[in-house]
Amino acid sequence: MIEFYKSILRTTGHRQVVNILLSLAIAALAAFPLNYQKEIVNGLTEKNISPGGLLWLGAAMGAVITLSLALKWVLGYLSSVLGEDMIRKLRKRICNLSRENPAGSEKVAYGAKATMVSAEAEQVGKFSGSALSEPIVQAGTLVVIVGYIAANQPSLGLIAIGMIIPQVFIVLLVQKRVNSLVSDRVHTLRKATNWLVDPDRSAAEITPKFDEIYDTRSRIFVWKLSSKFVLSAINGAGTVGVLVVGGWQVLEGNTDVGTVVAATVGLTRLQGPTRQLIAFYRQVSATAVKFELLREAGVDMADATT
Repeated sequence: MIEFYKSILRTTGHRQVVNILLSLAIAALAAFPLNYQKEIVNGLTEKNISPGGLLWLGAAMGAVITLSLALKWVLGYLSSVLGEDMIRKLRKRICNLSRENPAGSEKVAYGAKATMVSAEAEQVGKFSGSALSEPIVQAGTLVVIVGYIAANQPSLGLIAIGMIIPQVFIVLLVQKRVNSLVSDRVHTLRKATNWLVDPDRSAAEITPKFDEIYDTRSRIFVWKLSSKFVLSAINGAGTVGVLVVGGWQVLEGNTDVGTVVAATVGLTRLQGPTRQLIAFYRQVSATAVKFELLREAGVDMADATT
């Protein structure tokens, strides 16, 4: 994975600067809606907010949300265009492989090249567009929201942190097994594609490979869905914990209703970035496997820059 990111930085590093700045801005805005929501709830609960003040807070909250969405739109467009550009360059590199190094490319049959062009280059190139911006946005959002919750009520912040840490370990353990299955599936698919264009191979020889692919994908589904179940259970327990602990603090007079509501909403918002980071880690792990397979075939992202 380290070599994968080194290749991405060598290839697209100078084009990622704007994406990184946009990602930091989006993450920095994450806590503002929670704070406005807290002020509105406390003002209504304590009945010390005027209609004008309510309108001002609502307008400010709406403006921040709109600004954040606009920045996400720009970031999404720039990342997608960058990824599509890398897909194009990788496909050109694969297409020219046999012309540049005929002897070295003999190990890559035509069927495998077709798979590389249609599937592997698509995933590796597309990922490079958001390889830096996606983790910065999601991790930055997690830090900002957890920091906001902890600053307002440390005990609720500890619950938020306690939700995230177990999920990290679970994903690391599960993904190692999934990566192995992804590699097996790609190798089997390449072999089956090669045999499809080989006139000496019969259908009876090829079709068992499709069964192998089916079995491999089935095992991937089991691992992914099982981890998703455990992660969802952790998120549910965290929400209950915030409501119970936060409610207890309100009854004891140690915090206000607005803080508990903001913490609950913040916890819900944490689930989004956490889920996105988990999905990102799974994606980068699977893509790194395909990147190594492309390198084995003589295709390097650094060589695809022209």
